[in-house]
Amino acid sequence: MNKTAIKNFAIWARNKLIADISYRAGLMGITADGIHQALPQSTGQTKFYEIGTPEPYAISGEAIHQREHLADLIRRKAKDSNYQTAYKYIIEEVAYTWFNRLIAVRFMEVNDYLPSHIRVLSSDQGKIEPDLVTIPFDADLDFTRDEQQTIMEFKSENKLDELFRLLFIKQCNALNEILPALFEKTNDYTELLLNMSVIDHDGVVYHLVHDIPEEDFNVERGGQVEIIGWLYQYYISEKHEEVVDPLHGKIVRKEEIPAATQLFRAC
Repeated sequence: MNKTAIKNFAIWARNKLIADISYRAGLMGITADGIHQALPQSTGQTKFYEIGTPEPYAISGEAIHQREHLADLIRRKAKDSNYQTAYKYIIEEVAYTWFNRLIAVRFMEVNDYLPSHIRVLSSDQGKIEPDLVTIPFDADLDFTRDEQQTIMEFKSENKLDELFRLLFIKQCNALNEILPALFEKTNDYTELLLNMSVIDHDGVVYHLVHDIPEEDFNVERGGQVEIIGWLYQYYISEKHEEVVDPLHGKIVRKEEIPAATQLFRAC
């Protein structure tokens, strides 16, 4: 097991996920500085947000409700501390949720544990495009008519990242039936903030698939569930050091206790 590669990926992935999720939130007016209102031209069906470009960023439909849920949650949590602390906590929580799911899906696809037996993050043919993106309707996922139409539109327009995000969320929600504790169904800001690419060579998915040898996940070739623990430990290592650093004499908040206490130990 290449623990150096595992450590490097996990630490990098945490910062990458936090940055990407923060960027996504910022498009909808939720930043580290505060929650900004939609532009005056917004309607009940479409909300527009200033992002410093000629065209504002727009959201519609369920995304509007998800965004409001996110804003309300940060406001409520800020009452226990302050806005910056609440914002940081929620962003880190979402990043950790998607990291957990990425690692679990990678372990499952390598060991052919997925019910559909179709790879979600990679391809049996060695393509950058995951097999689920190539053959989404073979995965036995319960798509609505609107989702089927959206999938076909994304494929025809070659919007692979948008298609992947839709399918990844759908797959994670489907896995709730067999792993409810890990794959809790989401239809809220957690989905709204998902910001991952499968074609970007500097993306988390690409690095997970290419930086960590597949055999480290493969139970038939020496990889064990142990790798999941190591990934989680290295993921929280920077946060752990930040929380318990005696030089700063800081008080550990209750939401930071897991980072301060949960360290994986190999059996």
